[in-house]
Amino acid sequence: MILNNHPMFATISSIDHNSCPRHINFHCHSTLSDGSMNPIDLIVQASKLKLKHLAVTDHHNINAYAIISEWISSNQNTISIPAFWSGIEISCLLKGCLVHIIGLGFDTHAKSLLPYITGEAPRGTDLQAEQVIKAIKAANGISILAHPARYRLNFEILIKEAKSLGINGVEVWYDYDFLKEWRSTTLICDSILAIAKANNLLKTCGTDTHGYSLLGR
Repeated sequence: MILNNHPMFATISSIDHNSCPRHINFHCHSTLSDGSMNPIDLIVQASKLKLKHLAVTDHHNINAYAIISEWISSNQNTISIPAFWSGIEISCLLKGCLVHIIGLGFDTHAKSLLPYITGEAPRGTDLQAEQVIKAIKAANGISILAHPARYRLNFEILIKEAKSLGINGVEVWYDYDFLKEWRSTTLICDSILAIAKANNLLKTCGTDTHGYSLLGR
């Protein structure tokens, strides 16, 4: 699939520093990985907050997608519900550094993702970032380097390396201070934004929620 034909392309292209956490959230976790809220709690809260778009990005697990999709089918005529997209967060090695790559808007039945939805981190060649990016692409998804300033290697080095491997975007707006109420860390995020723009990469945001509020981490 050509990237600008992807159903999420227009939405992701519209993301800026005002999008998260009140409008768009493309990084959060449920009890199916290491989050505190079950999938239904997440979508109910997102609906009450009147979010426009949501993706649940559990670690190596996409089971929340089917659970939430079924709930949406039963409740779409009774409540305003965000546009809901498939998501996952995958651990992998990039230049020998352990990083996380988010997949968004992919076919949840794609065989290419089988090594990454076992509930555990991949092994062997599947652990390499290049393989993760290829698997997401083969599933017609969008690949995003998550929170690039949280790793042991400089984020500019990692972003450029990920770009060379075919990654589609970067999680630009992130709360590196882990505040109770989510707020992007301006100095760091502005630097990441400049690098993303220079490398023609998509720019996303998310709260990385593991707790009980989509307005915080």
